Amino acid sequence: MTEVQTAPVSRRNLELLLLLLALAVGASAFYLVGVTTEATDVMVIVKQIGVLGVLGLIIHVLLRIFAKYADPVILPITVALNALGLAMIYRIDMAKSTDQASRQLLWTVIAVLVAAVALWIIRDHRTLRRFTYISLAASLILLVLPMIPGLGVTINGARIWIHVGSYSMQPGELAKITLAIFFAAYLSSNRDLILMAGRKVGPLQLPRMRDMAPMVLAWLMSIGVLVVQRDLGSSILFFGMFIVMVYVATARISWVLIGFLLVVVGGVFAGSTMGHVTRRLNTWLNAFDPEVYQASGGSMQIVEGLFGMADGGLFGTGLGAGSPYRVPLANSDMIIASFGEEIGLIGVVAIVLLFMLLISRGLRTALGSRDAFGKLLATGLSVTLALQCVVIIGGVTRLIPLTGLATPFMAAGGSSLLANWIIVVILLLISHNARRPMDETATPTDVVATPSATHKAVKSS
Repeated sequence: MTEVQTAPVSRRNLELLLLLLALAVGASAFYLVGVTTEATDVMVIVKQIGVLGVLGLIIHVLLRIFAKYADPVILPITVALNALGLAMIYRIDMAKSTDQASRQLLWTVIAVLVAAVALWIIRDHRTLRRFTYISLAASLILLVLPMIPGLGVTINGARIWIHVGSYSMQPGELAKITLAIFFAAYLSSNRDLILMAGRKVGPLQLPRMRDMAPMVLAWLMSIGVLVVQRDLGSSILFFGMFIVMVYVATARISWVLIGFLLVVVGGVFAGSTMGHVTRRLNTWLNAFDPEVYQASGGSMQIVEGLFGMADGGLFGTGLGAGSPYRVPLANSDMIIASFGEEIGLIGVVAIVLLFMLLISRGLRTALGSRDAFGKLLATGLSVTLALQCVVIIGGVTRLIPLTGLATPFMAAGGSSLLANWIIVVILLLISHNARRPMDETATPTDVVATPSATHKAVKSS
């Protein structure tokens, strides 16, 4: 019997329903903050949620036009996280008499509009493959910009910022996208050479030295960021992203082992020779030492965050009822600790589950993609979001040393918000091409290697 092919369903109506639910969650958070602090301002809720709702609908309409088969869950989750972040930033503003929430809303407008333009211009993610080495050059330029005298500026010990007029931004946030594009394009184009060439040592198939060049370049870039810009978080992010992408492309454990060895070498070197890394390790290991706590740039931020989360307990003190503002950078680096105090462990777990669902939808997009470039790019971008969450939440909870990475979509800061919204749009485009009818897509011949395909390729060579 002939198997009947089921036509793909756009599911845009489901996306619209989930989008309205996400906005309702954000509006509820703003309302609870206002009620608890006795400063309920309906106009603030209308302004913040109204603007975010219009922006979400703009992306939704563009998806109906240009990517109607895109994943229906990714956009609502992103809007929900963005809304919760705005609500917490507003809550901290109420305590400190600042107006960071309005600034964050402005950055949200910029980020979503740029993402909308990217959606309109790109339309097909495979066009990005044409810019393989342009992406590499752009990555290098973006990483070097903060080192230019007069343009770059050092904030909190890390030189990863540039000043543009009255605004500052982190070019490295955009570099994670251009690096993912370069790695995906290079690995999908040179996969056969990496798979079939090299020397076999026991169970490991080692690559040739010239095929290792991109990995060595990635390692040098991550170490360079660590040494020159004093940014441990971005260093982990860049190299971790590449290690995952190269394993997905080749299905060879040898690459992971080589990458792990390079990480160990770099970590030992940094920990023993670089003062700022040594101080971070000491702050992490001896956080409750009074001298470390009271030192400039010491562990006070971490310890106060831990005490706040402990005070929140299982259910939290309630939005607006805690004192997260006592923690330095409560609305940016430590925003997870702020949520932990006021919505408790259950609330933080719910946020983590939202992130997990978003990342899993990205990885599902990678699995469904019909071309190797799309698979690798979706994997790289999804892993980037995952690593950001792991590194920042692990640092806030003192599982690992605290770094300067921002919680995606939630922490105050325009650069991270802009980059992550662009990542969401690219994932939506890849998911559209993965789900739309076959006759609308010219399916490339390249596919990502699986362990069985790798074995056959090596055997035939």
